[in-house]
Amino acid sequence: MTSGWAALALAALSRKLVVVTVRGSSMSPAFHDGDRVLVRRGSPPAVGQVVVAERPVRGGMWPGDPVRSAAGVRGRQWLIKRVEAVPGDRVPHALAPMPQERVPPGRLVLLGDNRAVSVDSRELGYFPADRVLGVVLSRPGAGPRGYPTESRGRSAASRSPAVDSQK
Repeated sequence: MTSGWAALALAALSRKLVVVTVRGSSMSPAFHDGDRVLVRRGSPPAVGQVVVAERPVRGGMWPGDPVRSAAGVRGRQWLIKRVEAVPGDRVPHALAPMPQERVPPGRLVLLGDNRAVSVDSRELGYFPADRVLGVVLSRPGAGPRGYPTESRGRSAASRSPAVDSQK
């Protein structure tokens, strides 16, 4: 019976956690091209947290319904960005001029750490909160300061969806 509970717990955990691979340099120096990060799904992001969000297609349109299950992660384009503002916060100066003084309900302001190369809310506007896959928890295998303690081999990275940090 213990193995049944363990399998159930593992199944529930796998729905909440996703490993993704960073592509690009817009989150440097915090994250680099090829870094793998562990993402927790289902919790609302807070200012300062790093999130993985779905990237809109050309024209700012979204490719279908928001992802509701782990199975829907593959085949979508993702971005890794830092939350600059959440609903009700003042609109950051980086987004000026915006018609609202406050971030509207259900929207987020997401910016890259390396602003010189980042495509983010400055170009794309507000991100719908339901297009956020989840909050970055850590790098798998990271040491006490978040630095990887294991090799970033191609085989492990190729199993996780890529997250484009620039576009």
